[in-house]
Amino acid sequence: MLEQDVLKILVTEEELRATVQRLGKEITTHYQGKEVLVVGILRGAALFMADLIRQMDCYVEIDFMDVSSYGSATESSGEVKIIKDLNNSVEGKDILIVEDIIDTGRTLKYIIDLLKFRKANSIKICSLLDKAERRIEADVTVDYVGVEVPNEFVVGYGLDYDQKYRNLPYIGVLKPEIYS
Repeated sequence: MLEQDVLKILVTEEELRATVQRLGKEITTHYQGKEVLVVGILRGAALFMADLIRQMDCYVEIDFMDVSSYGSATESSGEVKIIKDLNNSVEGKDILIVEDIIDTGRTLKYIIDLLKFRKANSIKICSLLDKAERRIEADVTVDYVGVEVPNEFVVGYGLDYDQKYRNLPYIGVLKPEIYS
């Protein structure tokens, strides 16, 4: 039923699995011998983060933030709203922010600045998808990128449109008539 709303598949289930394994190995190498607080950005990153931390062979603590600048729209409003904050202090900790997709970078820039203010020891970013051509915040660096995607509206594997399509097992482009 959901598949009828998908124009094309960008990243298959198999490609997602291989990407998550690759990222897990890269992150493990970086954090070898350290503890890392993995901060998942809800809701889109939840599926990716669950798979990612299972591929990481290092000490991991997890927490979540729910931050929005979209609502039910397809374009960022530019206004960032914290819906759910972290449960634990980040002071002195090495942080890995896990995102489903980095678009303009505005929301991520806000989160990074907040965690720096809260005195995190270090902050690295891992994103399953990156729309680098849409980046407005030039000083946002994504340390671990799964897949670069074109400027199309993507859904699946946690990514949604109006809270739908998160359960697709791949990343697909949503037909424009669905969100227009």
